[in-house]
Amino acid sequence: MKNTMRFPENFLWGGATAANQCEGAYDVDGRGLANVDLVPVGKDRFPIITGEKKHFAFDDAHFYPAKGAIDMYNTYKEDIALFGEMGFKTYRLSIAWTRIFPKGDELEPNEEGLLFYENVFKECHKYGIEPLVTITHFDCPMHLITEYGGWRNRKLVDFYERLVTVIFTRYKGLVKYWLTFNEINMILHAPFMGAGIYFEEGENKLQTKFTAIHHELVASSLATKIAHEIDPENKVGCMLAAGLSYPYNCAPGDVFKAQKDNRQNYAFIDVQSRGAYPAYLLKELEREGVVLPILEGDAELLAEHTVDFISFSYYSSRVSTENEELLAQTAGNIFASVKNPFLEASEWGWQIDPLGLRITMNELYDRYQKPLFIVENGLGAVDIPDAQGAINDDYRIDYLRAHVQAMNDAINLDGVELLGYTTWGCIDLVSAGTGEMKKRYGFIYVDRDNDGNGTLKRTKKKSFGWYKKVIASAGTDLD
Repeated sequence: MKNTMRFPENFLWGGATAANQCEGAYDVDGRGLANVDLVPVGKDRFPIITGEKKHFAFDDAHFYPAKGAIDMYNTYKEDIALFGEMGFKTYRLSIAWTRIFPKGDELEPNEEGLLFYENVFKECHKYGIEPLVTITHFDCPMHLITEYGGWRNRKLVDFYERLVTVIFTRYKGLVKYWLTFNEINMILHAPFMGAGIYFEEGENKLQTKFTAIHHELVASSLATKIAHEIDPENKVGCMLAAGLSYPYNCAPGDVFKAQKDNRQNYAFIDVQSRGAYPAYLLKELEREGVVLPILEGDAELLAEHTVDFISFSYYSSRVSTENEELLAQTAGNIFASVKNPFLEASEWGWQIDPLGLRITMNELYDRYQKPLFIVENGLGAVDIPDAQGAINDDYRIDYLRAHVQAMNDAINLDGVELLGYTTWGCIDLVSAGTGEMKKRYGFIYVDRDNDGNGTLKRTKKKSFGWYKKVIASAGTDLD
């Protein structure tokens, strides 16, 4: 498939990972324990990440995939070399807070942790790769959870301020693109993962969620302010789990339900991009009796230090309805959605909708009128090597081809400003949703199974060569 419309000359092609899903080495070189380390594979994973089940220590009854992950802490040079071979212009990665401040509330950072990421960034630059760094990708030091209650406590804003001041100073000149919080709207759906929140018996859950959200929003604006002060070249973005909700049908009730679901997704990005809480959210919180813990100076901080660009993950669209019987069919998913009869689905039931990406891009660009950055997109699938050990993942190529074409259309036909595109899990890693290794996204196969067995050998999949060609052709050769 040849495309005559090229992507912009300075377009940032690349891939994305998260520290807790790839680094391993959870207790090496002074690193402290984080919430994401304690989330196991299996039936207890969902109740733990949603804050319903207390699980603050390892036990022998569970397997914890983040402990070892794919050992990228020790293999980052080889892995980044493979990214360079593909032609990456950027690599999105995250910093493990507990490598820099093991407990989270120390006055002085851990030099071994700082040096590790400095070396990673230098390795990226060796191949002409611009690091795109997520400051907090679901990780929160367990000490901050056990001693302070996670992001429900305002003190975490101060600890986060110390973290960002240290890393912006240390990595000045090495990192220009930053994201404050990964998928900030996930607090509503997975509060232990998103904010270190475990709900005590009788606690007002909605009040706690929005208390934590306000603290993260203040911390995000504070980080944006500090980033620009330390280095005016810094570009700071917010990040949401995106994917438009369609109405199940044209009944006005379903249309309105879709609008409400979309607004819920946008609400926190409204604050980070526009600088104030939207009226629709304030009215909803008023009806629910939720009081935002706004202190003197918060409103000014949010208004004066908005983000430079909007980043988001996109895997699928969703469907909204006011019919509760239809919704019950998908209860238990992080994002409940009615099955869309017009779309195919992945092995994990995610609806495959490349046009939905174009629609989502237009919605976001129309709404915020700031540059966009797609920082997660990909197909989770079971990859089975053939007799020769090759992985012919044509299904992944088909998925990505259609989404790259949708991006091209949004840029060249709709006028959307898109800074870059980092596919999720450019190397196989632990799934955030399920904790599985068999749910693979990468261009690079990693020999490891759900139980942590395997050699960790890296093997290029068929999609590796395909993506290399896409990047080299500026998106014109999608064959």
